[in-house]
Amino acid sequence: MAVLTEPGTEPRTATGETESGIDFSLNEDQELMRDEVRRFAEERIQPGVAERDHEHRFPVEIFKEMGEMGLLGMLVPEEYGGAGTDTLSYLLAMEEISRVDPAVAVTMSVTNSVCCWPIVKFGGEALKRKALPPLAAGETLGGFGLTEPGAGSDPSGMRTTARRDGDSWVLNGEKAWITNAGFAGWYVVVARTNPEAGKRGLSAIVVPADAPGFSVGQPEEKLGLKSSRTAQIFFSDCRVPAENLLGQEGQGLKIALATLDHSRLGIAAQAVGIHQRALELAVSYAKERVQFGAPIANNQAIQFKIAQMATELAAARALTHHACSAEHTSQAGRLAAQAKVYASEAANRACQESLQIHGGNGFHDHYEISRLYRDVRVTTIYEGTSEMQRLVIARHLLSR
Repeated sequence: MAVLTEPGTEPRTATGETESGIDFSLNEDQELMRDEVRRFAEERIQPGVAERDHEHRFPVEIFKEMGEMGLLGMLVPEEYGGAGTDTLSYLLAMEEISRVDPAVAVTMSVTNSVCCWPIVKFGGEALKRKALPPLAAGETLGGFGLTEPGAGSDPSGMRTTARRDGDSWVLNGEKAWITNAGFAGWYVVVARTNPEAGKRGLSAIVVPADAPGFSVGQPEEKLGLKSSRTAQIFFSDCRVPAENLLGQEGQGLKIALATLDHSRLGIAAQAVGIHQRALELAVSYAKERVQFGAPIANNQAIQFKIAQMATELAAARALTHHACSAEHTSQAGRLAAQAKVYASEAANRACQESLQIHGGNGFHDHYEISRLYRDVRVTTIYEGTSEMQRLVIARHLLSR
């Protein structure tokens, strides 16, 4: 058991609050779940991962199996067909899937964190019973629509609208960079319901893919995560039931920010999984690659790179688990931002150093590290850029 502080000696944060000791040990159920997901990832996801990447092929069959295992409804209560697991178990599963295929992991993250989670937290009973069971079972996937061509980190530029018409909401506009677009059956969409109210005029509405007036654009050509589908979605007098509103009208930005606070933990775990694999590849290659009559692992320059990668990996994993333990406290947003920015940037450094250790071979698509190098890059961008995470952290500390 690893406890960072002794009772009665808790350090104080910059806000003056005390932090209790942090136990990073896993219980038996968490260990069993992690091991099961690791076996599944290595036996069912890893074969063909390079081919799927080259072909830009979305692995529908894998997600059906993941649904059967409960991996797509981990945060959904059992009464709605989900696994009802704790957040740490979800992060452990995310790490194991990401270690093998970050493209599969991002689909898992979006379905769990930014679709199922806000429906569970803010949806009405009728909506939950309609949307959650098929999502949790893997019969369909989830999507999240916040970003637009002219509105990224700044939601004030949002132009997608939703107006109330009797017992329906009618949406018009478009959303960009939508993960799972074309495969998702349900999308959590933030739209402007009151043009005069600024950020208080945004609302969150759940849109089914079969809603009239809903359509999906062409898949985006991306640097990495090539077997994950990303595209724009469009609303043209798209009509959905009024009961599909999350929370209250005007709470859309609040719901979106709460959702992102939670989902950043999943992206931090994704980065940790990628980092873990980059380190494993570096160690293995350094032992096998012989130059000047000896393995390059004998060179101190290589040893220092590997030592730094391992140290930053331990720090990223610990910070992610720490943020998870505080998800119901006043520090949840700050710690999630800290975990996300550190883990994603550390993973980018790890992939760069691992590729450097591979030398010229690392620049070839035949080597796994070249795919990880492409896949990891987006982790400092989506779910909030590193720059936005630092703003979140600073505002939490300076607002008190």
